[in-house]
Amino acid sequence: MRVITGKARGVVLKAPEGMLTRPTADRVKEAMFSIIQFDIPGAKVLDLFGGTGQLGIEALSRGAKQAVFVDSREDACRLIRENLRKTGFDKEGRVVRSDYLEFLQRCTETFEIILIDPPYAEVFLENSIKMITEIDILQSGGIIVAERPFGKELALDIPGYTRSRDYKYGKTLLAIYRKD
Repeated sequence: MRVITGKARGVVLKAPEGMLTRPTADRVKEAMFSIIQFDIPGAKVLDLFGGTGQLGIEALSRGAKQAVFVDSREDACRLIRENLRKTGFDKEGRVVRSDYLEFLQRCTETFEIILIDPPYAEVFLENSIKMITEIDILQSGGIIVAERPFGKELALDIPGYTRSRDYKYGKTLLAIYRKD
């Protein structure tokens, strides 16, 4: 697992032991960032299920101004902090240890990009998209990038948002929601 391009290109990120965190495959990550590349420079990013921090760190490497990483596990938060230090983005990144719904319920910040890559077997993806659109933390024209396994459906119509087609990479699907 490495940073693909930008300021920290080629830096190998520390990965967790065990199966509690499922890092995004490099191929999927590269495709994801190719889709949103013009939205990244100067953006404030939320990496909602931080895990290793690789998605938010990739955004920082490509020119995002700030990234907030949320994860409920202390070991994941430690790993994100370590990867931020390793890439030199410890000043641009902020790590919050919190359940994703608790974070969203008390969130008063707004973001241009929200990256959602939760554990596949749970309903976290549906719940987080619903909450994000209800509490209005995405700036006008901002995007939500949702990663999910093939076969897991998402809402096609969310008032105030336009959804892209699905992008398929092996057994992984990406959907992009843009706030109107």
